Amino acid sequence: MSKAPIGIFDSGVGGTSILKEVHQLLPNENIIFLADSVNAPYGEKSKKEIIQLSDKNTKYLIQQQCKLIIVACNTATTNAIDFLRASYQIPFIGIEPAIKPAALQTQSKVVGVLATRGTITSELFSKTSSLFASNIKVIEQVGDGLVPLIEQNKIYTPEMSELLLKYITPMILANIDYLVLGCTHYPYLVPLLKELLPDHVKIIDSGEAVAKQTKKILQQENLLNSERVIHPEMQFYTNLNKALLQQFVSDIITPFKVSFLNF
Repeated sequence: MSKAPIGIFDSGVGGTSILKEVHQLLPNENIIFLADSVNAPYGEKSKKEIIQLSDKNTKYLIQQQCKLIIVACNTATTNAIDFLRASYQIPFIGIEPAIKPAALQTQSKVVGVLATRGTITSELFSKTSSLFASNIKVIEQVGDGLVPLIEQNKIYTPEMSELLLKYITPMILANIDYLVLGCTHYPYLVPLLKELLPDHVKIIDSGEAVAKQTKKILQQENLLNSERVIHPEMQFYTNLNKALLQQFVSDIITPFKVSFLNF
């Protein structure tokens, strides 16, 4: 099983930000990435719908003999990962907004969280905020409209800049010194955010932490592929736009294949 692939799924192309962190830390691992772009964004769906979609994605990755599954979607993690862990024996790695490091490091005692509605309104997000951020001010902002623009590769557009400015201006006025990105699509907005935010504001996402946790669990389960691999097998599946997914993973040097999957 150590040579079996790691499975990763997201509501679209955003999870490729997680994939790149995992690939960088674990270059010997084979990976299968599943982009359910037809149903993006998950953040606007009901919990029941999110669980159904996450279950469908999981079933497909298990059919592909994946040894571990990364739920590369904050909304799917906060709403569906308990169901998935109770339903399947395979290890799951989830993704939560990195409130804890922001809360521990903030000097102004004010942090911003930019996330989807499905993440911010989830029970898990509420518990995490209560546990780690009870003594600081957390400014929560739902990023309506951001994921659809990223899914259309309309990142560097006036519409995107206007939305981001609208969302982060109240945070800037409140004197945040950390901005937590609570969606795996949002790391692709970091260059724009850095232009709009004051220089002292630090941006945190979960990518590196997820990669480290993935390595830890693979080691614990004796599933880590310790053999040196020159070209690990990278497979990408989407049910909407092959060309778009290709663009988002074009900077991965390893040879890879992008396929259309009707599911």
